[in-house]
Amino acid sequence: MKEPILKVKNLNVKLDSEEIIKGLSFEVKEGDVLTILGPNGAGKTVLLKTLVGIFPYKGKIEWRKDVRIGYVPQRVPFIKDIPINVEEFFLLKTTSEEAREILESVGFEESILKKRLGDLSSGQFQRILVAWALVKNPNVLLFDEPMAGIDISGKETIYNLLFKLKKERNLTILLVTHDLSVVFKFSNFVVCLNKCPICQGVPKKVLTPQILHKLYKEEVKFYTHHH
Repeated sequence: MKEPILKVKNLNVKLDSEEIIKGLSFEVKEGDVLTILGPNGAGKTVLLKTLVGIFPYKGKIEWRKDVRIGYVPQRVPFIKDIPINVEEFFLLKTTSEEAREILESVGFEESILKKRLGDLSSGQFQRILVAWALVKNPNVLLFDEPMAGIDISGKETIYNLLFKLKKERNLTILLVTHDLSVVFKFSNFVVCLNKCPICQGVPKKVLTPQILHKLYKEEVKFYTHHH
């Protein structure tokens, strides 16, 4: 048995005295693609940000010692307003050489380096954020809500890109998405969250119509667990 790359035990997160996550426990093994599913406002983004140390919490979050985390945030619209080009953006974090290599690995030509961030299409910008997260060679990638339906060169979606990178770089991926087809196609473990944990396990086993209805349709108060 490989030691888990991440152990979360009885995690509770409160922001401005509102309980966002209650009593969540799960483990991630090396090479997993773990998807976090749930309705808007369920705490998915908060969970990722808590795992990378942005929010305070109670409970246990244990990363394996050798973990290097790359984080692809949901949206960073203000970055597109900063008048710098792609190369300058990467120089904040790495060298031109590494930037070139990484940008090539996500399918860009060298000419992208001189493009201003504000002139990129939403699909290009998203790939730039993925590339940016790959700087310093992480072994875990946290990926928040890729914008659905962005096409790269016609058929290659951001998910295909992610899983190509996963293979090439031996990544463990934690992914927040609403796209169930992606979960069934790529993910080997799912955590369903609506502030309280609803279910977890292998997607094909746990994502029944009943669970999905419970996850997306009802109000939270109906299934708050009392221990």
